[in-house]
Amino acid sequence: MGAVMNQSKFSKTIKLFLMDADPEGRIVCELSNWTGKAYKIPRGKIKDCSDRAELKSTAVYFLFGKAESSTAKAKAYIGEAENVYARLVQHVAEKEFWNEAVVFISKDENLNKAHIKYLESRLHDMAIQANRYDLLNGNTPTRSSISEADQAEMEEFIAYIRMLINTLGFKVFEPLIKDTLELSQTEEVLYIKAARGASGRGKRVPDGFVVFKGSEIAVDTVPSFPKGFNTLRDELLDSDTVQEFEKKLVFVSDYLFSSPSAAAAVIMGRSANGLIEWKDQAGRDLKSIETNEILKQIEF
Repeated sequence: MGAVMNQSKFSKTIKLFLMDADPEGRIVCELSNWTGKAYKIPRGKIKDCSDRAELKSTAVYFLFGKAESSTAKAKAYIGEAENVYARLVQHVAEKEFWNEAVVFISKDENLNKAHIKYLESRLHDMAIQANRYDLLNGNTPTRSSISEADQAEMEEFIAYIRMLINTLGFKVFEPLIKDTLELSQTEEVLYIKAARGASGRGKRVPDGFVVFKGSEIAVDTVPSFPKGFNTLRDELLDSDTVQEFEKKLVFVSDYLFSSPSAAAAVIMGRSANGLIEWKDQAGRDLKSIETNEILKQIEF
């Protein structure tokens, strides 16, 4: 419903205000030429916001919690409220999973109940589609019916929410990869083919390395396999992220690793340098690809 405007063509200025003079404290985030405003509030600081009149207004908000294991997704909840401070106080008492809240308000107080219900529903749908977080909303939010003009305005509001929440470190709307079929036709796809059934496909992403669904890990590991990677391998199997099919161990979903080397090691069942093991269709290793990219930039 509605196309989110493309922000990539325009540079933006984002202003961060540390309310507690502490980067781990409350942060106000504003974007140039936008009437919205974001608050990032640690759970323990909610009680300190009672004097912030604008936080007692209509808003959409997010609650974020940590993943319980290295293979689990981080947790999130998306909600709306006509008095967001009161709602957050309620969540402190009733919801244990979260440790940070991000609140979006309108500085000109132009958001009404229908607007925030629309925003909540759209944001929930976008987060489900991205599949980055484990959403803890008990029910699918109901989307309100608003005018075409209001809908266009809310879609623009959503575009800026998406930009700011990503800037604040929460990639709740960013899918791990683009369409796999599209990627398979480009040089961005990298491959590993090795002993004991190891056969992987993946891609570099800003926050690590994604191994694609359908990649196969080695059926066993070497005796010298590092303990940390062995633990990660076991967690992938225990969580059914990797499952056995016809005596092969296969990723049943795309999975984000912290680095190309971590991905290569788990796939190959041994210590591995991902910069050397991952190669494109032409046989160039990742180290060469990245070196060439830097040289091209220097030449430019």
